[in-house]
Amino acid sequence: MAQFDQITFTPGVMGGRGCFRGVRITAGMVVGEIGAGTSIEQLLSDFPDLEREDVLQTLRYAAWRISEREIPLEAAGSSCLT
Repeated sequence: MAQFDQITFTPGVMGGRGCFRGVRITAGMVVGEIGAGTSIEQLLSDFPDLEREDVLQTLRYAAWRISEREIPLEAAGSSCLT
């Protein structure tokens, strides 16, 4: 995941959720703040450890994660039983 090199996953740090370079700011928190209407400029002001690229990379990461294909279990299971 070189394209998401700012986001680190460390067991025992914030429950293993994606954080920025080990800082206790999660990618999920950043996406949630943007979704709630907080501007990038305000996030950078509120969290001085964040960089603009952190926020942009988080949005790209979120887009990548939700673009994964999901197959409902009932559909997958039914084709195996016939």
